[in-house]
Amino acid sequence: MQTLHRQALYTFLVLAWAGTVAAQPSEEDDLALAYGDKSTVSIATGSRQPITRAPAVATVITSRDIEAMGAADLDQALESVPGLHVSMVHVGMNPIYSFRGIHTRYNPQVLMLVNGIPITNVFWGDRSQLWGGMPLENVARIEVIRGPGSALYGADAFSGVINVITKTAEDINGTEVGGRAGSFNSRDAWVQHGGKLGMLDAAFYLRTGNTDGQKGIVQGDALNTAGPISAGRKAVDARADLSSEAWRVRAGYQDREVGMGGGLAGSLDPNSRGHSSRTYLDLSYEQANWAKDWDISGVAGYYDNKEKGDPPYMLFPPGAIPGFPNGMIGNPGHAERHTHASISAFYNGFEQHRVRVGIGHRVEDLYQTTELKNYNAAFAPLPGLVDATGNPALVYLLPHKRNVSYAFVQDEWSLAKDWTLTAGVRHDRYSDFGGTTNPRLALVWDADYNVVVKAMHGTAFRAPSFAELYNINNPVVIGSPNLRPETITTDELAFSWQPVAALQNNLNFFRYRMRNIILPVAAVYQNAGDQTGRGLELESTFDATNNLRLTGSFSLQHSTDQATGQDAGMAPHRRLFARADWRFIPLWQVGTTINHVASRMREPGDARAKVPDYTTVDLILRREKFADGWDARAMVTNLFDRKAWEPTFRSAGMPSDLPLPRRAFYIQLQLDI
Repeated sequence: MQTLHRQALYTFLVLAWAGTVAAQPSEEDDLALAYGDKSTVSIATGSRQPITRAPAVATVITSRDIEAMGAADLDQALESVPGLHVSMVHVGMNPIYSFRGIHTRYNPQVLMLVNGIPITNVFWGDRSQLWGGMPLENVARIEVIRGPGSALYGADAFSGVINVITKTAEDINGTEVGGRAGSFNSRDAWVQHGGKLGMLDAAFYLRTGNTDGQKGIVQGDALNTAGPISAGRKAVDARADLSSEAWRVRAGYQDREVGMGGGLAGSLDPNSRGHSSRTYLDLSYEQANWAKDWDISGVAGYYDNKEKGDPPYMLFPPGAIPGFPNGMIGNPGHAERHTHASISAFYNGFEQHRVRVGIGHRVEDLYQTTELKNYNAAFAPLPGLVDATGNPALVYLLPHKRNVSYAFVQDEWSLAKDWTLTAGVRHDRYSDFGGTTNPRLALVWDADYNVVVKAMHGTAFRAPSFAELYNINNPVVIGSPNLRPETITTDELAFSWQPVAALQNNLNFFRYRMRNIILPVAAVYQNAGDQTGRGLELESTFDATNNLRLTGSFSLQHSTDQATGQDAGMAPHRRLFARADWRFIPLWQVGTTINHVASRMREPGDARAKVPDYTTVDLILRREKFADGWDARAMVTNLFDRKAWEPTFRSAGMPSDLPLPRRAFYIQLQLDI
């Protein structure tokens, strides 16, 4: 491991040294100008403001950042965020976005937005059981809040909020075609266009891709069988964005076919595939100066998600379980739709105050549950493969619906010279478990012309999922309709210091207390957990020359399970991330990324040794604007071909952890017309 650390450090330092001694660049080579607008953020209050003065700990990843790091998928980009580690669960290799040590199997404590609209599933509270990745060619920027956001966004804005903002006609401005190919028989192709369609500004995007996936070996599954994980994927993505003055219509469709990773029950399942489709549609209106002192916006939308196994999931192979000569088969499926409408407004008529108010309503409808299986709630065999759909004595879950209404108010008060206090509160009323109220306070002080200090306090909640509330006939765990929301209280202290124009430093301290964590106890979901955490995040960006940018962060956290007094487990205590981007001659750029993940303990009660640390190094070489507009990139990930693992949960029943991909190569070509 020390040898790998030296190799990684030498790679980074050689690139940094080479950039600093390079010939003087021309202004067109200025990397700092090429990275887009990283200085502002809108996710913190609902309107754009300087990120250093935003009342939250936030990170912005621009499309230029994405290009520089060579990220093809959202997970790769998010790993660059301090305090956030992207792990995975064994089922379908679904991502876990672990903010500040809060690491759970279905990851419902993270709210993901696409263009400001939640895409949370009500079934488990995650993005999807069959996520299958999110490509980035059509992404303009990613805004991330670390910490609570329920005072503005409601449920699931618990440990963090991620807002993915897609490209508009202005962002694309023409036609772009591209393709990517590489290791694991990976192939992607896309086309996008932005321009005028009559009186409308119009943007369109279509992408298709597939991969056989890495063939990392699981040393022991739930049956102590060794073999490769099933990580193949097929994907189709389509988006449309039409706008005229204050009105905008967006539509999207995603189709995924994914391998089952380590298997639905922790037993390797090389043949089954999960299939999901997601449809998005929203209409929005946004008008500044709608009336004297009033800015107003509103949105109405629809989201539909369908998931099932095809062919059916093989929980355990033939002969593994007595009484199941053809294997134990369980194929749960579901479909849900979400409709929502909201309106909010900023009022600027008060001196020294900017007030935002809003109301909204959501309908979360799990309108279909299906199941094929050959076992009952006691794991006893059924006479063949039985369709349990609609049968309350056999099916794992019946359809359910909930209504959610909410209202919020937020005040940005310039209470004195160089001092701003942001105070907000939101009340959410759920038809199934009642109401919850969540406030926040943030005091921002411009201590000097280049120093900003922020003190923040907030609460947040996570609504119980339908599986946790209403699961029935499940041999492993059943639901409890009396569950209350999980809650968290977080305090943060943040410092921003820019000693010179080329150097930006941020230091954040945090502590939190989680209560009413929903856990299975005696095979029933209960509000049984309590967790505390504390830590810090340090990040810096240094434009060493006009053609060399260095970025880095160090994250430290410690989380404790209050019931046992032991480490909460799974999430890394320490993480170091560093990147160097060097434009060594005009139109040529080389970059390297180092990611060090360290000190991951097991869950309380899991006697396995702690997960080994790892350090990976990625390299990317880019050539811009050759042969009439082509852009070419070559990338190698895990340059030193190191073995690395992400931990499996004790409940998975797998003694082995999940292998990460070994060294991989990719080439991408893109043409702007």
